[in-house]
Amino acid sequence: MDTLITIAGFVLFFGLLVFLHELGHFIMARLAKIEVEEFGFGFPPRLVKLFTWRGTEFTLNWIPFGAFVRPRGENDNEVEGGMASASPWARLGVLLGGPVMNLLTGVLLFSLVFVQIGAPDTSVVKIIEIAPDSPASQAGLMVDDVIVQVNEVKTDSMDALSGAIRSNLGQEITLRYQRGETVGEVRAVPRVNPPEGQGALGIVMGNPVLPISWLDSLPYALRTTGEQIRQLIALPGRLIAGQVAPSEARVVGPVGIYSIYAQAREADQVTQAQPVTQQPRGVNTLALMATLSVALGFTNLLPIPALDGGRIIFVLPELLFRRRIPQRYENVVHMVGFLALLALMVIITAQDIFNPIVIP
Repeated sequence: MDTLITIAGFVLFFGLLVFLHELGHFIMARLAKIEVEEFGFGFPPRLVKLFTWRGTEFTLNWIPFGAFVRPRGENDNEVEGGMASASPWARLGVLLGGPVMNLLTGVLLFSLVFVQIGAPDTSVVKIIEIAPDSPASQAGLMVDDVIVQVNEVKTDSMDALSGAIRSNLGQEITLRYQRGETVGEVRAVPRVNPPEGQGALGIVMGNPVLPISWLDSLPYALRTTGEQIRQLIALPGRLIAGQVAPSEARVVGPVGIYSIYAQAREADQVTQAQPVTQQPRGVNTLALMATLSVALGFTNLLPIPALDGGRIIFVLPELLFRRRIPQRYENVVHMVGFLALLALMVIITAQDIFNPIVIP
C-alpha cells in the first residue's frame, strides 16, 4: 500500500513540474495571441475532453505523467495565427515561457524550504563538532561555542576563521569565544598534519540557523537557484578535470527520479516518526522538487534539437540577421533530435533499473 502511495505521490510530484512548464508555454502563447488548440493533462491517448476555453480544448489523457500544449501551426509557418507563423520575438517568448516558469517555481520552492528550516547567519561562526583529544578539545572549547576572534583577527565568517587558523599552523593562537552570555579566551596550537578527516584544530564549523519570513527567504532562494545553475554549467569541466566521478554526475530518467523521490519521502517519514528532530516534515521532498524544477528549466534551455533551447537556436538568426531558416529544415533537425533523445531515454531508463541511484 505504501508503495502505491509513493508511486501516486511521484506522479503528482513530477507531473506538476511538467504541468507548470507547459503552463509557462501556454501563458506566453496566449499573451502573444498565438492560438493554442489543446492543453492536455497527461499524455495521449485522450481519455476525455474536460472543457473548451477561448478556443483551447482542455483534455485529460490516459498516461498521467505531465502535460502538453499543442499550439496551432507549430511546425507550419503557412498557418495564420499559429506558432510557426508568429513573429520571432513572439516565438522566443513562448519557447522561454516553459523553462522560465520552472526556474521561478524552483525559486519559490527553495524559499518555502528556507521558511521551514531557517537561514544560516553567516556572520556568526560556531562549533558544531569537536574531535576527541584534538587541540580544541584539550583547550576546553565546547560544541555551540561561537568563535569571535583568532589573535587579532575578527572571525565574522567561516572563511575568516579558516584563514586565520591556516596562517598559524604549528603556532600557538588565542581564540576568543562566546558561550551563552560569557566571553572567554583559550590557547591552542593548530596541527600541521592533523589525523585524516580532522582539521587543524579538530573542529567542524557551522552557522546558526535563524527563522525567517517568506519575503526574507527570497534572496537565499535566488542564491541557491543561481548556485545550482552554476554547478550544472561547471559540471562537464569538472568531469573532464576528474573533480567529479562519473557515477556522481550521471543523468537520470523518470525511473531514477522516482528512486530519488522515494528515498526523500522515506527520509521525511523517518523525520516525522522522530519528534525530537528539528527538521520540518516534508522538507526533503520539497527541496528535491525545487532542485528538479531548476534542473528541468536549465536542461530545456540547452541548445539540443527538440528541446526549447534547440528551437530557440533557430529563432536567433531571424532576430539577428532577419533571415529565417526554412521551416522544413528545422522540422527535420527537431525530428532527428527527438528520436535521439528517445533512444537516450531508453538507455538511461535501463541504467536506472539495473543500477539504481542511491542518495548518500
